[in-house]
Amino acid sequence: MSEALRYIERTHAWYGALGYAPYRYAHFTEVPFSPLRRPLARSRVALLTTAAPYRPGLGEQGAGAPYNAAAKFHRVYTLDSTLDHDLRVSRVAIDRAQISDDSGTWFPLPALRRARQRGRIGAIAPRVIGVPTNRSQRHTLEVDVPEVLALCRADGADAALLVPNCPVCHQTMALLARELEAAGIATVILGAAKDIVEHVGVPRLLFSDLPLGHAAGLPHDSASQDFTLELGLRLLEAAPAARTTLQSPLRWPGGDGWREAYLNPAQLTAAERAAARAAHEQSLATARALRQP
Repeated sequence: MSEALRYIERTHAWYGALGYAPYRYAHFTEVPFSPLRRPLARSRVALLTTAAPYRPGLGEQGAGAPYNAAAKFHRVYTLDSTLDHDLRVSRVAIDRAQISDDSGTWFPLPALRRARQRGRIGAIAPRVIGVPTNRSQRHTLEVDVPEVLALCRADGADAALLVPNCPVCHQTMALLARELEAAGIATVILGAAKDIVEHVGVPRLLFSDLPLGHAAGLPHDSASQDFTLELGLRLLEAAPAARTTLQSPLRWPGGDGWREAYLNPAQLTAAERAAARAAHEQSLATARALRQP
């Protein structure tokens, strides 16, 4: 089995090659931990996602689309969990070469419904909660986390399933998991960037060694998505203490070449490096404009 891709090192190398200083990911020594308050078959589970609702008119947002800063959301949103929704991951630093058009790989609401039908969980919280990705850890902790916690409490959530996509998404969800656990809500992260989540320090992580954007299972493979969710639910039940990581045995069907290709500055020509920096600067400008009131 190949070694898990080290996303902190890779993102530092990539953005360093573009001329940016290394980002300092959050890190904590102490990790809160809350056991489930009742059996899963009687528990209400909230689904938290960093995927963005599709908004027509804002450009390409589908599988393989380039990063679309205009489609990024900057505030917590909610959706009715009894309805179907079109969520996309045209986000910075996901693995665009591998991403599919099957949202079940990053938004496991269908799998969660199937688990509910089997009686595996008691209920799904009435609202899906969208959590914005913000490089500012202070903003995440002081603005977004309290709002998400209040929503989970209002919805009577006993547990929360957190599904990040991009590298900073993994940090965001790790920060959120810590605060939910401190408030008595058991959490499990379904993640693909193991090093980032463990660097922050969380209670429970189900690690899928798959390209970013596939933390909920393989594309067009509902059995693998149900299997991934089941592993996460077992981790909710059985984790003995904080910092418990369980690795899924699923393997990427296309082989391991994605590891070498993902954000690898060694594969860029000088012209490609300049174009990548220009595109990143443009995305930053777009994001700044969208944040203005």
